[in-house]
Amino acid sequence: MDFLQNSEFIQSFSANFGEMAVAFTGRLISAVVVLVVGWYIIKYINRGIKKWFDHAEFDPALEAFVGSLAGIAMKVILFIVVASMLGVQMTSFIAILGAAGLAIGLALQGSLSNFAGGVLILAFKPFSIGDYIETDSNYNGTVKDIKIFYTILETFTHQIITIPNGDLSNNPVTNYTKMGIRRSNLTVGIDYTDDIKKAKEILEDIVSSEKRFLAEPAPQIVVGELGESSVNFYVRATASAEDYWGAYFDMVETIKRRFDEEGLSFPFPQRTLHITKDSE
Repeated sequence: MDFLQNSEFIQSFSANFGEMAVAFTGRLISAVVVLVVGWYIIKYINRGIKKWFDHAEFDPALEAFVGSLAGIAMKVILFIVVASMLGVQMTSFIAILGAAGLAIGLALQGSLSNFAGGVLILAFKPFSIGDYIETDSNYNGTVKDIKIFYTILETFTHQIITIPNGDLSNNPVTNYTKMGIRRSNLTVGIDYTDDIKKAKEILEDIVSSEKRFLAEPAPQIVVGELGESSVNFYVRATASAEDYWGAYFDMVETIKRRFDEEGLSFPFPQRTLHITKDSE
């Protein structure tokens, strides 16, 4: 009797197992087909996104960021669809993903802040690749690349500075090239005994002779300050961002040479001391 019951159980189990195996095999084949087809579709969509960005002439950094984000999102969706086809309960699966996401979010708060900063920078474009910027932490250089989590600067001395995007998006950033032009603000001091009119005429001639300075906005040369030991001129002239440093350095050199030739001096800080002797 027991043998017959065991035999019937084995036959029933074998039949059920066979049906389950056939059903699972069918789901597995379908899931693999969906996975392969979906993977190719994602590649095709990514190529379409890239072509659209190229045609629309968007920022290369934004193109790479959006393309990468779209690819990750589509792959996650594809993975969920394939898991559902294999019989994974989506409610439990989503709950597990949510718990994992929360744990990862708490562990990577700084990285998520940098990620959000990267999104803001790419969306609002306070600076772009090629701009010369200065950060609130006194880092300055030319923007070489904008990544999802950080931005890369190159200094005048060809050093590379990597700055988290969270810092750049939450603190002031000075963009020196956004407007395409830069205005100098040079202070030139002369002695109180020197001829102010003559000094001003020389400075005006130097600025007007420098072809890299723009006519508009007009240069400005004024007596800006009566200092402790010098009369200070403010020399303001505008050049294109590309010509600024060359024009600025040449102007400084020319001012020194012309002042020497014309007998104008650059005074040093002076102090007058009065020494008194106590009478006995």
